[in-house]
Formats: sequence, structure tokens, C-alpha cells
Amino acid sequence: MRLKTFPYSLYLVISQADCRGKNFLEVAEQAILGGVDIIQLREKNDDTEIFLQKALQLIEVTNKYNIPLIINDNITVAEKANSAGIHVGNHDMAPTELRPLVEDKIIGYSIEDLTQLDNEQTAVADYLGISPVFKTKTKTDTIIEWGLEGINQIRQLTQKPLVAIGNIQVENAKAVIHAGADCLAVVSAICSAADPQKAAYELKNEIVK
Repeated sequence: MRLKTFPYSLYLVISQADCRGKNFLEVAEQAILGGVDIIQLREKNDDTEIFLQKALQLIEVTNKYNIPLIINDNITVAEKANSAGIHVGNHDMAPTELRPLVEDKIIGYSIEDLTQLDNEQTAVADYLGISPVFKTKTKTDTIIEWGLEGINQIRQLTQKPLVAIGNIQVENAKAVIHAGADCLAVVSAICSAADPQKAAYELKNEIVK
């Protein structure tokens, strides 16, 4: 499922823990009904077997709605679950190492420094995750807060699709898109919401206006 274009605008990054007691499969389905059009399963603390079990459950939901499932940093899970793709960061397996192994899958790559825009990893990635746009409690191992100016700067330097993540809310969603992001990735704004479907709908409505 290599990408020629990036047709997605609302990207859910989900884990069981981020759903705060709610069933992550139900949250995912509600989010899809609200407008989420691509989902990443991120389970950093699970071993591969448990991660795979969750992925196999989730892909039944995503396949039902023809929504791509991206697996965070676990090639074994991505392959065994037959996910649409895999997302990696600076401390994970490099995209150049992944590409020969997953020729038909989407590869996402997190950008945390402008120097990454010129490296071979970015060249083989299908989209770039800009992380974080605004500081967030769900991801604390990053080195920069990009802000709107940072997104705009990156947009001037690459034609790759940009997926912005980091404390994206209804209040700032439109500004992030206007700054140059192609897609908004959210965690807490949907996973922690009392009504995930409504939360997704409100975010999507800001993007498509």
C-alpha cells in the first residue's frame, strides 16, 4: 500500500492506556464514525505477543471501514497483522532498513530536528510525523516543540506529507493545517474524550472547513 499521495486528514494514535478504562476497540470504532481516516496502534509497554493480539483485534475494526492501520515500531506485529504500514522514530529501526522488508507498506518517520529533512531516512519515508507541535504529556522523549512556525518552516523545505502531532485540539486544529500540515494526529483529544465520536467529528469539521 505504498502511497503516491496522502489522502488522510485525521489520524488517531491509540493505545489501551490512553483510553483511560474504555475499550480501545470501541474508541477506535467511534473515532472512525466521527471522521478518523487512519489509525496507529502504539503500545510501547507491551511485549510483541500482547501487541500482536491487540493489533489483530483492531485490524478487524479498521478493515470493516477500509481504514489503514499503522503499527508503531514493531515490524513483527506489522507483518503478522498485515497492517497497512509502520511508523518509526529516531530510536527505532531506520526507514532505510525497513523498506526492503516492507516494500508494500506505508512507512511513517518522526521528525524532531530540521537536519533530518536532508537524510536518506526521510527520502524513503511515505510521510513525516512532526512531533510535537505543542508540548504534550503523552510524548515526553522529544527534543523540540515545533509550534506553528516550525510546521511552516518544514513545509517550505519538503514536499513530503506532514502529519502534525502534539496537543492538537479543536481550538488549534485549523491553525495547524494552515501552517502547512496535511494531516492532524491526535491521542488524548479523542482517546480521553467522553464521546470519542463527537470529538473526532469536531476535529474533522475544523480540518475540512
